[in-house]
Amino acid sequence: QVPLVESGGGLVQAGDSLRLSCAASGLAFSTYAVGWFRQAPDKEREFVAALRWNGGRTIYADSVKGRFTISRDNANNTAYLQMNSLKPEDTAVYYCAAERWGAATARLEAYNYWGQGTQVTVSS
Repeated sequence: QVPLVESGGGLVQAGDSLRLSCAASGLAFSTYAVGWFRQAPDKEREFVAALRWNGGRTIYADSVKGRFTISRDNANNTAYLQMNSLKPEDTAVYYCAAERWGAATARLEAYNYWGQGTQVTVSS
């Protein structure tokens, strides 16, 4: 059973919005920090946003600050990434990740679990 499953990706135009979801199963989800990362073709996976396990801290990459919002719904074991004012350079496969008792970090190696990704394509 895959502990994290992303959904909500798709093809949109520049300026549009999308909301990605990350559904967790088999985890004590409320004890995990959640991170979102993305990987464009021929590029390294990069940090997008993260949320502390207790929701007390959020961090964002400079490239998405003010446009993206990370949130979580522990009752439904789901995390979200609301993406507004999308740009073509946001095109990538988006991954969610979870870190037990995490404080919210941009470090990929800190995360214990990863989803399989969802494709976001923004046309100009």
